[in-house]
Amino acid sequence: MNVTLAVSGHEQCPPADLEELSKLLRCPLYSDASEAQYVLHKSTARLELFSPNQPNTKAIFADFVEGKVRHRRLFGGGKGQGLAKALGLQKFPNATIIDATAGLGSDSFVMATLGCHVTMLERNPVVQLLLSDALARADSSGDEDVQEISARMRLVQQPSIDFLKALDPEDYPQLIYLDPMFPERGKQAQVKKEMRFFHDVVGDDQDSPELLDIALQRAVERIIVKRPLRAETLNDRKPDFDIRGKTIRYDVYLGTRHK
Repeated sequence: MNVTLAVSGHEQCPPADLEELSKLLRCPLYSDASEAQYVLHKSTARLELFSPNQPNTKAIFADFVEGKVRHRRLFGGGKGQGLAKALGLQKFPNATIIDATAGLGSDSFVMATLGCHVTMLERNPVVQLLLSDALARADSSGDEDVQEISARMRLVQQPSIDFLKALDPEDYPQLIYLDPMFPERGKQAQVKKEMRFFHDVVGDDQDSPELLDIALQRAVERIIVKRPLRAETLNDRKPDFDIRGKTIRYDVYLGTRHK
């Protein structure tokens, strides 16, 4: 799906900031393109993505300080939660992880909360900006716990396959995490309204099978693929084992050390 994007800002937003965003994304200012389907908006609090055609739908933004991520950080179950078990953090504490499908970074933040050192890979320029904004807000939040966690996260603005192929063997991570975005299929696969236009902007991960193949050649200990509970396995490849929750399944493939 082809979408049109524009940028805008709050009343006191410096015009130079908007011009920089406009040039970076090669899109117009919203004031010059009121027909745009999606708008990347610089509010007084954060950078966010919204659809002017869906005024009742919440804006999309990345956040590592408040809301759901804060609740999960404080009450998410620590190393007893399914993600921690899939990562094998009892065996690999403080693991080095590449999140090859970073998205809005919520799973990366959870992994960093659990003590891991996470490299987030993201190729979409809009999502890159949302993640960079979230990291900057975390660093300046004044919350020492959040700052310590965000210090274990780094963002690389590059396609995951290119990044993984270029790694030297001494830089292979212990773990690689994948949460690919797939086309919606029927009512059971529908996502929340505020994520539907995010799906429009980002698109499907058509190269997920190739990404899994290269991940299997680069992760030393494990590759973890997050899937809806009853979804098919990625690339029809049977995992070595899986960890199941109420709605989510983590398919786990053993890495190069086990071969």
